[in-house]
Amino acid sequence: MKHLLALTAMALACTAAFAQDYPSGKPISIVVPFSAGGPTDRVARDLAEALRKPLGGVSVVIDNVPGAGSSIGAAKVARANPDGYTLLLNHIGMSTVPTLVRNLPFKVESDFEYLGIINDVPMTLIAKPSMQANTYAELTTWIAANKGKINLGNAGVGSASHLCGLLYQTAMKTEMTPVPYKGTAPAITDLIGGQIDLLCDQTTNTSPQIESKKVKAYAVTTPKRLTTPLLKDLPTLQEAGLKDFQVTIWHGLYAPKGTPPAVLKKLNDAVKVALKDPDFIKKQEGLGAVVATDGRIEPAGHKKFVADEIAKWSPIIKAAGVYAD
Repeated sequence: MKHLLALTAMALACTAAFAQDYPSGKPISIVVPFSAGGPTDRVARDLAEALRKPLGGVSVVIDNVPGAGSSIGAAKVARANPDGYTLLLNHIGMSTVPTLVRNLPFKVESDFEYLGIINDVPMTLIAKPSMQANTYAELTTWIAANKGKINLGNAGVGSASHLCGLLYQTAMKTEMTPVPYKGTAPAITDLIGGQIDLLCDQTTNTSPQIESKKVKAYAVTTPKRLTTPLLKDLPTLQEAGLKDFQVTIWHGLYAPKGTPPAVLKKLNDAVKVALKDPDFIKKQEGLGAVVATDGRIEPAGHKKFVADEIAKWSPIIKAAGVYAD
C-alpha cells in the first residue's frame, strides 16, 4: 500500500512539474479538420499568431487534416497524447458530426477538454439576382407561391450552408429541393447564373457578392442586426417572424481528454488574452466574424454551448435523413 501511495505521489509530482514547465521544448500543433485556405483555416492561423505571446513565444503551427465532415481531424486529436501540444480548432461541425457521421470514432462530449469559443460568423439569406422579391416580406410571398419549385443550394452535405438551409425549411414549414455543391464557390456561381434560387451562407463568402450586387440579400441569421455598413439594413430572421432562428458559424478550441488541469488553465488563459488582442480582433472583423466575449470563452460555458447545439441540430439532421459519410 505504501509503495502504491509513493508511486501515486511521484506521478502527481511529475505531472505538476510538467504542467509548470508547459509549454517548452516543442511547438504546439492546432489541427484544422479542413483544407488550407478556407475560413476555418484562416481563423486558426490568426489564432495561432495571437496565442504565441501569451504562451511565452512558443511556436504554434497548423496541421490541416480534412475529410468526413471534420471527423478525421477531430479523431486525430481525440487519440493524441494529452500533453497540451496537440489541439483542435473546429467550427459548428463539432455539434453536427455526432448525427451526420455514422460510426463516429470519438464522443464529442467526453473525449475532449473544452478551451473556449473563439468567434461567431453570421450568415445571410441571399437569392439569385433575377429574383422578383426586393424585401424579405416579398420573398416570403414568393416562397408561398412557389412551393415545391424552389431550389435551395448549399456547399455540400453537412456544410454550414446546408445546415442553415435545413433549419430555414423547418422554420418556414416549406419543402425546398436541396442542391448540394462541392464548396461555396460553385454554389454562388450557379446562384448568380440563376440555376438555383436561394442560398444561406456565411458573411465571409457572401459579402463580396452582396456588395457588388451580383446577388440579392434579404436577412441575417443573428439575434440582432449586424452593424457593418454593408449589412446593417438587413433584418434578422427573428424580427421577420421566425422565432428563435439563429445560426452562426462558431469556432472553438479543444484538447484531448486527460490533458492536465494546470495545462488546460494555461491554455484557456492564453485564449482569453488572444481574444483581446487588437490585431486578432481586426483580422476577425475582416472575415466578417465577431470575437467571443461571453461566458462561452470559459471551458464550462463552451461545453454547455456545444451540448445545446447538438440538441438543436440532431433532430433537424435526422428528419432530413442526411449523412456526411
